[in-house]
Amino acid sequence: MGSFSIWHWLIVLLIVVLLFGTSKLKNIGKDLGGAVKGFKDGMKEASADDKPADPSAQVGQTIEGEAKRDKV
Repeated sequence: MGSFSIWHWLIVLLIVVLLFGTSKLKNIGKDLGGAVKGFKDGMKEASADDKPADPSAQVGQTIEGEAKRDKV
């Protein structure tokens, strides 16, 4: 009573195809692929936004929790 054999998975696949139909499964696959692509593009965009373009541009800016000191 271990894992399922290939015949069990083929029967499950046949039942899924009969219930949903091939066109609906194709649409679900297309939507899922588009969602994954959008997620990857969003992650690339977010990582590009995290990196400052010019490190010298941050001079003089106060970071939250950091206090500026007056020169004496």
